[in-house]
Amino acid sequence: MFRPRVIPVLLLKGEGLYKTIKFKNHNYIGDPINTVKIFNELNTDEIVIMDINASKENRLISLDFVKTVGEEANMPFSVAGGIKTIGDIKSILNAGAEKIILNTVAQENPNFIREAANYFGSSTITVAIDVKKNIFGRESIYFLNASKKSKNNLIDFCQLMEKNGAGELIIQSVDHDGTMQGYHLKIYDEISSKVNIPITALGGASNIEEMHRLYKSTGVTGLAASSIFIYQGVEKGVLINYPENLNAMFRNDSLNKK
Repeated sequence: MFRPRVIPVLLLKGEGLYKTIKFKNHNYIGDPINTVKIFNELNTDEIVIMDINASKENRLISLDFVKTVGEEANMPFSVAGGIKTIGDIKSILNAGAEKIILNTVAQENPNFIREAANYFGSSTITVAIDVKKNIFGRESIYFLNASKKSKNNLIDFCQLMEKNGAGELIIQSVDHDGTMQGYHLKIYDEISSKVNIPITALGGASNIEEMHRLYKSTGVTGLAASSIFIYQGVEKGVLINYPENLNAMFRNDSLNKK
């Protein structure tokens, strides 16, 4: 039975695990390696690990950290953070990651995606695209931790990344990040109708039922979130969690999906 991947996203800042709201208001959560161990025990589909300051600080995510995750994780994991060369990708894959995620370099040098996909294969290369409304209320691409606006049109850029060989897109709504007020449904519906590669949604998930609705109503195949897998209750107490009944929840959806 096919069902979508349900993916916790871990945000690194220094050596700690943090959670953000609209890419700001960094809240310390705890030790990321302990969190990976808990997700192991919960039989998580896969995890995404993003070093949120790496590109702005012009450095690569810690390879020692990636290697430690590779030694601990039973599930596949993808890594983002300051990756900009073929050598960087080799080092991260050799440290144990299954896939790498490119963001800033994709905006600055879209042809690098073709180079990386030709070298490692499309299944290894994911492009993350951060989207938020500009001052005119239009959805635009931002990068460098949403500090810099891209000149690229959203749909055109998604199609370019597919043409250049990206195996997957992660589309993250900056405006919805950490709010737990719902996914930005419109952009996922629009983008999934324009490209043929897998799309993972990220930003704003309020609960697993909403993930279920998003999967049924759009073309996304990956459902990613951070807050709902880290916080519990209205007071947002830290409690690492992951749903147990995913197979039952998505059992018939592949037949009914539009």
